Amino acid sequence: MQHDDAYWRARLSDEQYRVLRGKGTETAFSGALLHNKENGMYQCGACGASLFSSDKKFDSGSGWPSFAEATQNVTFQEDTSHGMVRTEVVCKQCGSHLGHVFDDGPGPSGKRFCINSCALGFAPEGKRGDKKEKE
Repeated sequence: MQHDDAYWRARLSDEQYRVLRGKGTETAFSGALLHNKENGMYQCGACGASLFSSDKKFDSGSGWPSFAEATQNVTFQEDTSHGMVRTEVVCKQCGSHLGHVFDDGPGPSGKRFCINSCALGFAPEGKRGDKKEKE
């Protein structure tokens, strides 16, 4: 889904725009969904695509929501900003920056998806499913 800058600026808060479209990072331990323990689906804060199931969420102590696995609605890009080489996590549907993935997570995947809370929405169990974007 391709949209221009004005489209995203009109639909996202300043903080969401800075993170999702500008590849920023929210302040650690500040996110509204960091301590969420409800069952449901974490969705892209820009387009509503389902990204992470609550049963894959864990407390990494990093200050950002962390997940051991993602849905097929994410893709990855190399990120060489800030003098580091990291793997950026991007929404496959709209291209928004979500966070980064590291190889120090729990379970069989060994992955830790470190995701900005403001880059996410949350649909409680029973209300799952990708939202259809309104044009």
